[in-house]
Amino acid sequence: MRARKTKNDMAKKEMRKTSLEEMKDKYIGKEGTLERDSYEYELKMEILGKMIKSARKERKMTQEQLGKLIGVQKSQISKLENSANSATIDTILKVFKALKMEINFHVKMEENFVKLA
Repeated sequence: MRARKTKNDMAKKEMRKTSLEEMKDKYIGKEGTLERDSYEYELKMEILGKMIKSARKERKMTQEQLGKLIGVQKSQISKLENSANSATIDTILKVFKALKMEINFHVKMEENFVKLA
């Protein structure tokens, strides 16, 4: 007599663990491809925006107050906090200074291009 396999037994055998890196390679593209570089850049800018928003709130400052400190409109601060890719480096540096935050850049020369990492 043969034992019947349950759905749970089959699911256990079929389930394979996949790392985040493997998923990114498969669905976004391998490291070094335009698609992957674009994804990584967008992600970093989104994280930067969230850090700025968090620091502003810790200092109990409104978007309008921060905007006045650095000479931009409230709407620009809002865009910056939602994704920093819409801001210039100059604006980001002004925001960091106004919030008394420190920023460090890691610059890497790659195939005659400068890449901020």
